[in-house]
Amino acid sequence: MRALSSPEIHAALSVATLPSEPSNSKFPVSAVDTESISSALQQLRVWGNLDDTADNADAATIEEFYQRRRLYQLSAAGEAAEQALAIFTEYLHRPGELQTAALEDIGELLDALLPRLADSPPDDAKLHQILSALVSRFEQLTSRAQSFMRGLQSTLELHGIGIDAFLAYKEKLIDYLEKFIGELVAATSRISEALLLLETCGIDLAFAAAARRDLTDVLDPAPDALEVATQRWQQSWAGLRRWFIAGETPSQAELLRARARSAIPALLTAVSQINDRRTSRADRTADFSTLARWFAEAPDEAACHRLWRTAFALAPARHLRINSETLAERSARAESPRTSWLEGTPVWLAPRLRQLGRTASRGPAPAVIDRSVEKAHLRELARAQAVQIERARQYLIDSGRCHLAALGPLNDASFRLFLELLGHALTQRPDRIGPIDVESADGTLRIRLEPVAAGGEVTLTTAEGSFRGPDHWITIAPTSLAPSVP
Repeated sequence: MRALSSPEIHAALSVATLPSEPSNSKFPVSAVDTESISSALQQLRVWGNLDDTADNADAATIEEFYQRRRLYQLSAAGEAAEQALAIFTEYLHRPGELQTAALEDIGELLDALLPRLADSPPDDAKLHQILSALVSRFEQLTSRAQSFMRGLQSTLELHGIGIDAFLAYKEKLIDYLEKFIGELVAATSRISEALLLLETCGIDLAFAAAARRDLTDVLDPAPDALEVATQRWQQSWAGLRRWFIAGETPSQAELLRARARSAIPALLTAVSQINDRRTSRADRTADFSTLARWFAEAPDEAACHRLWRTAFALAPARHLRINSETLAERSARAESPRTSWLEGTPVWLAPRLRQLGRTASRGPAPAVIDRSVEKAHLRELARAQAVQIERARQYLIDSGRCHLAALGPLNDASFRLFLELLGHALTQRPDRIGPIDVESADGTLRIRLEPVAAGGEVTLTTAEGSFRGPDHWITIAPTSLAPSVP
């Protein structure tokens, strides 16, 4: 970047402040004060954003030579600050996305990386190009997904979005989330297999080749520069691996899939709340908003106090309770709850209430009903149900890979769990003929269905009858999220 003198900076700022169509000829040529520009330049120099040098090249006289003239140029820190602000603005206004195309690109780049590992000697340029594209696409996928989930949370909380716009956005958002979940499940399996295959084929050779390519144009590399560059590529690969392959903790892809799945019921709950606000006569948010407006419109402080006591039932009559005689008389007269206080049966106060301000007599508190037996019975029912579900899970897991008919006979608990898994798997099928490999809704089981060529229809025997359907190989196995069995 070329160094500029103070007059050149002043002239550039003056041109920038001129309107495109001046209204009259008296408009000032320069709307920026020269002293203000000089003061700002000096402050930037103190902060380290500018470098300045003496400018004596065009001095024609001794006075001009001794006149303080400086050349200003962005320093390394200034360029870094400018780029940081540009990146900040870009990230701030960049829309969030769940990029299914990025998943496909990552899979294709991994496939393209495998044959390059067999080159002898390694092609540093091609390996560096593939790894750079892979890391760039992966970082774009993660950053866009984070931005989208943050924006989705604000959408679910109805911040900054109108009700009509939210209802119009609902169907499109649900379809978008369901499509991404299906694509993520399929891509995770493919990418995980590719990552493990590359690690067995010597991916460290690619890291070393990319590190050598990074240092090609370095003038005087440090003794450990190659090792540092190699570690940087290894860390990027480890981040990619943690995103798709679970270790001691669930993978980021599993967490993102869980977040996307939980967003759908949360979205439906938000829609239900909107409908309740429209149909229900009681809306606490609207009531408090109206009450706040009334407080703002109150003429004086005394009116605010009256409004407070009235709105929150702080009048002296708040302790009155209706007695049995009044209830009996109202029942005999068939009074509606909407009957006016002026027309309804009066509430007769007991003498004790008039004298002491309370109707309850002194003495021991009434006995509390002991519900320990009923609670123990409910706990036993819950424990028995949990045992049945765990036995059903274990039975389906222990069956391994088998034909659909070989699962029988199934008891009631096993059959219900099987139907739940089967229904969830069939909803994720991309076509009617291919295999299915999905996780259960809670993420603790994985079910795989493989069609049997010319298998025909088979019958599965259950406690509730016979279940018929096309023959499949079925495999049900636990995932990393499955609870440990003591």
